[in-house]
Formats: sequence, C-alpha cells, structure tokens
Amino acid sequence: MTNDTTNGSRSTVDGVALDMDGLLFDTERIYWDVGDAILMRRGHRFSHELQQRMMGRVGVAAMQQMIDLHHLDDAPDELLAESDELYGNRLADDITPMPGLEKWIAFLIETKTPFGLATSSRRRFVDIILATIDWRDEMQFVLTGDDVVNGKPHPEMYLKAAENLSIAPARMLVLEDSGNGCKAAVAAGAYTVAIPSEHTRGQSFDGAKLIAESLTDTRLWNLVR
Repeated sequence: MTNDTTNGSRSTVDGVALDMDGLLFDTERIYWDVGDAILMRRGHRFSHELQQRMMGRVGVAAMQQMIDLHHLDDAPDELLAESDELYGNRLADDITPMPGLEKWIAFLIETKTPFGLATSSRRRFVDIILATIDWRDEMQFVLTGDDVVNGKPHPEMYLKAAENLSIAPARMLVLEDSGNGCKAAVAAGAYTVAIPSEHTRGQSFDGAKLIAESLTDTRLWNLVR
C-alpha cells in the first residue's frame, strides 16, 4: 500500500467508479444510529467491529453479520425490514454531501471523464438520494446492491462497473471509503483510491494506490488530469 501516486498514473484512468455511503454522502452515521437502535432493543450496542463486518455487504448478508456477532435469534430478513424502516425515515430528512463532492463531480464533468455509481445500498435508498442531486444524468451507470449477487468485498460490483464503462478494470479509478469496498476494487484489478471517513479510518486499505485525505485532495485530482 502506498499513500502517493505512481508515475504514469494519469494515463491509467479512462473512467471512474464511485462508492456512495461515506464517500459521496455522509450516510454512515445514519447506519450507525440505526444499527445501534436495533441492537439496543436486544440488549447490545453497535460497534466499530460490527460496522467493519457489515460495510459493503448487501441486505440480509449484512444483517447476518449482526446476528452472528451477537448471537441473535432474529431472522435476517426480519432485521432487514426493521432496519429499512428506521433508515428510510432518517434518510429522507438527512442527506448530507461529503466535503468537496460538488467540486469533484464538476471536475469529472469538465474533463469529460466517464463516471458512475457502484454502491452496496439498495435501489430504493439510492433513488431517494439521486432525486436530490442535479448531476444524476451525467452518470454512465448506477449499480446498487440489487444489481449484484455477491456484495463487497467480492469484486463483482466493480467488474460490472468496468463493463458498464466498457474499459478494462485496470483502467478504472475506484474511490472507496471502507476496507471491504477497497478489497472489492483491488480484487477486481481496479486502480483503487481509499478516502477513509471518520467511521473507517482504522480499517485496512491494503492494495490501495493512494490514501487520500478527502475529495479535495489534489493527488486524487492529478490522477484524472
């Protein structure tokens, strides 16, 4: 793992795949609050260990991590329905962009760099967020947790992203904020950049070409220039 760019990086990038939660929008704190509320009803508390296990996993697979860690008797689909209700109510009133998001998207558009969304969030929640932004039609694709069989850290999401961009994975820049997402991008063979959030800074980003400070990090922009 390295924390700066490599020679020839510029020519590597022909398209960009963006994670969403914790990278483009500050939704991880909502996930944390929802997970904590669910677990408090059962005598437990949400933790960084559980968050790391769940990140990138889709639907019932994420809930199974909660069940396994705390030895819960609940069925994963029942926990998912409970989580969906709490999360949906919070999300509709609390969509907060991460610092530098609008400038980063404007830069991609200005440089005519094809880009799209590759998120483990399910379509129903992605649509709520996309309805609030004015650059949704600029994206080449939107991949959600509903579009894959295997969630992150499996590489399926980013292999599909490369297909949607019609480029080899090695020529695709992936931005991720979580360890599981980073593993998925690296396994797919993508040029992977990690931008840890306050919730993921302690996670492993092995294989990332760069660990950027934020979307405003000039080292990140230099990969596209």
